[in-house]
Amino acid sequence: MSAPATAVLVLVALLSCAARRSCAIGVNWGTQLSHPLPPSTVVRLLQDNGFDKVKLFDAEDSILTALRKSGIQVMVGIPNDMLADLAGNAQGRRELGRQERHRPRPRRRRHQVIEERERYVAVGNEPFLTTFNGTYLNTTFPAMQNIQSALVKAGLGDKVKVTVPLNADVYESSTGKPSDGDFRADIHGLMLTIVQFLASTGAPFVANVYPFISLYSDPNFPLDYAFFQGTSSPVVDGGVTYQNTFDANHDTLVAALKRNGFGNVSVVVGEVGWPTDGDANANPDYARRFNQGFLSHVASGQGTPLRPGVPVDAYLFSLIDEDQKSIQPGNFERHWGIFFYDGTPKYQLSIAGGGNGNGNGGTLKPARGVQYLNKKWCVLKPSVNVDDQKVGDSVSYACGLADCTELGYKTSCGGLDARGNVSYAYNSFYQINDQDQQACNFGGLATTTNVDPSAGTCRFNIEIAVTAAAAAAHGTTTLKGVAAVIAVLFCRCSELVDRFRPSFIAFLRGFL
Repeated sequence: MSAPATAVLVLVALLSCAARRSCAIGVNWGTQLSHPLPPSTVVRLLQDNGFDKVKLFDAEDSILTALRKSGIQVMVGIPNDMLADLAGNAQGRRELGRQERHRPRPRRRRHQVIEERERYVAVGNEPFLTTFNGTYLNTTFPAMQNIQSALVKAGLGDKVKVTVPLNADVYESSTGKPSDGDFRADIHGLMLTIVQFLASTGAPFVANVYPFISLYSDPNFPLDYAFFQGTSSPVVDGGVTYQNTFDANHDTLVAALKRNGFGNVSVVVGEVGWPTDGDANANPDYARRFNQGFLSHVASGQGTPLRPGVPVDAYLFSLIDEDQKSIQPGNFERHWGIFFYDGTPKYQLSIAGGGNGNGNGGTLKPARGVQYLNKKWCVLKPSVNVDDQKVGDSVSYACGLADCTELGYKTSCGGLDARGNVSYAYNSFYQINDQDQQACNFGGLATTTNVDPSAGTCRFNIEIAVTAAAAAAHGTTTLKGVAAVIAVLFCRCSELVDRFRPSFIAFLRGFL
């Protein structure tokens, strides 16, 4: 069977496979790594640790194949850069919009608790962030409509739900009290249109909630309010006292939904977590404190004050560190994983209620069968004066192409001296280039060593073997190609077929 046909069959089988009972906690699997673990290794890591739900951002064929018979429920992501193509033309959007307005709402249980059989397609990722300057305001909803139409034509409309993961900045409270929640004024009409779509199709509202960002953005934010052990600065809202940021944020969304007539739309927390490096408040102790507190909060089944007793459906962010993520928001962006780049646990965490009902037994289990490069590191030569201008220039070069986000004030490598900082930068560049001899030269300033220069909390990494990483990173089909195939095969709207046929042909030619 050809690779394109396999990709389509894999995705359809993945989305429409037999249902199984899912725990309330999933995890995000990002792939922005220079040396990713093989997909089969990651799937086994998920299974070993009791995760039976995973959220993908731009799935590759190799990942979908690895997940196919795993029994893991999948939320498949479609990248923002695809939204314009998936939006289709104006005529198609108007017709789909007319159909949507006249579609009856399905009868759901109270608060639309998600059915076990359902899978999700996540159209875009936080497309309404203010930093995007409105780039995706006109394409996100039409793309959602067209994907929904394609799934209905494929007979998957009841099993696969279309939604869009949104940052918590799409809703707000003018008073700071959750009960006064409403959608952001500049996108209020668009948000109501999207929520109407979610309500009519029975899909959840997916919100990304980050108490860490609240702390990072506001130096006066009370630290204990970010966690789940009680706070000296609670928010009193009528007869309700909020002891943590998560509940308050979640209920601000619930109030916004209720205020606008959609109080029964279910909520899924698409991303929630705490980073372990790259900032003074990003460390393993705080990360474990937050994540374990959150997991215990979910396991309690108490819900939140505005939805008491309603289970919280959430995906931890994230599974593994990603050394190629953008650091524009902050250096911490590359350190959200509960595992290091190689699948080694960062701290102990009890994942309650896994696929077999027993979770991970209270101990995170490492990835199995990981292959590494040789035990060699690149460091500054002892004879080189660290004050040499060439040293500073070489560090800037190395860090510009590798990952130096562990260096800085109160980070894991913050205790290194000047020579240690230089060596760390050199080794990061050396490892990302698969220990190539020329990658440890820097104009004669560097040398290799067999002695591990790691010190204290600062790890000088050895990269994953290139053979394992190459199997995951190369020769795969991205979701962009798969999504184009779905649009061609499943959508009978001639406008979309015409629009995606070039993409489909290009997709096929890649394997001829």
